[in-house]
Amino acid sequence: MNLFTEGTNNILMLLVSTGPVVKVVLLLLIFMSVFSWAIIYTKFRLLRSSSKKSTAFLNLYHSNEDMRALLSFSEKVGGPVAELFRAGYAEVVKTEKKKNRGELDPQPNGDSSRAESVDLVERALNRAMTAEASKLEKSLVFLATTGSSAPFIGLFGTVWGIMNSFIGLAGSKGVPSLEVVAPGIAEALIATAIGLAAAIPATIAYNYFVNRVRAMEVEMENFCAGFLNTAERYLNR
Repeated sequence: MNLFTEGTNNILMLLVSTGPVVKVVLLLLIFMSVFSWAIIYTKFRLLRSSSKKSTAFLNLYHSNEDMRALLSFSEKVGGPVAELFRAGYAEVVKTEKKKNRGELDPQPNGDSSRAESVDLVERALNRAMTAEASKLEKSLVFLATTGSSAPFIGLFGTVWGIMNSFIGLAGSKGVPSLEVVAPGIAEALIATAIGLAAAIPATIAYNYFVNRVRAMEVEMENFCAGFLNTAERYLNR
């Protein structure tokens, strides 16, 4: 325990004794790390909640053909798939009203009118899916940026610190010893260590979240395809 405390105190002393440029680098890396962990926490909760809500809605959707009941349930449960259903259902109702009022392009065989009706629903589903995908992907760019840039930012701080250490050695008298060189190099290497500490969790979390988001986007695409078939049968009856 004493060794751990002593080591921690030594690291804190090194952090305090670093130069101004290295201090700025360290503060930037700490900010990136803290913000990354905040994103990781909120994104994990969001994706887990969205997945549970979508699963609950899909289970009812596949076992219930009452669209009004599904609409009421979608408003209660929420989630990406439920939002898609609400957008698609609203467009189906709107398109049906237009069709009854004769506002859609009439043709003798009705093919153009049916195609236009289905196209309106498809566009509404695509807009809703794009909006839901954007919510799921929000802030992932920062994790990717942290994972790719933090090691290089830390390396910059290390190079700068080592450069200053050697400049100081050049102006010193006598033969430099390891005791003189080691503190300056240790100060510089802290920047690289913190850069890696910020980058590794961000990279792992980014890859994990991207896979989760892609899986949910595939789920939304499958739902849209199935709902579009249902809407087409309903509008073309």
